[in-house]
Amino acid sequence: MSGVRSFLAIEIEPNLKPLINNLIKEFKKTDTNIKYVSTENIHLTLKFFGDVSEDMLKKIEIATNKVIKNFKQFNIRLERLGTFPNSNHIKVIWVGINESSDLELLEQKLDTEFNKLGFKKEKNYISHLTIGRMKNPKNKKQVQKVLKENNEVLIGEMKVKNLHLKKSTLTSKGPIYEDLKVFKLNE
Repeated sequence: MSGVRSFLAIEIEPNLKPLINNLIKEFKKTDTNIKYVSTENIHLTLKFFGDVSEDMLKKIEIATNKVIKNFKQFNIRLERLGTFPNSNHIKVIWVGINESSDLELLEQKLDTEFNKLGFKKEKNYISHLTIGRMKNPKNKKQVQKVLKENNEVLIGEMKVKNLHLKKSTLTSKGPIYEDLKVFKLNE
């Protein structure tokens, strides 16, 4: 029996997505082999669970509710570009999130609770929105140029009001995400 491929995420406000899409367009001008994340699917992953049972989904819901009851809504700022693992060996291109103590604390508390359920703790977590995955180093210099030109980009600020437990269905046209549960932070 296979489980439900799932993750916990923060959705990006719709008004910020066109600005992220403008960055993607800059990368698309390069002659490179990058698989881009569709704008509607761009999100901030807090924890990827992989394939889990319905029973584990319930435990994840309980753990998430336990953590968020102590959290009020907070703001994050989407800014700067980066890559994993580094700019010389580019696998992932991302938009960063400013260092938010609220977000960092939320991530730490969630990670601790999920670790109690058997999920591996995150190491050196960097909050980010994946916008593309580079398939090979073809024309890497062009990508590095776009990264450098847009390194200090400021997309904008948004209020984090909800967390979304998502189901991810992989298809040949890309993943399809649907909400399994929405958790509201305190006002």
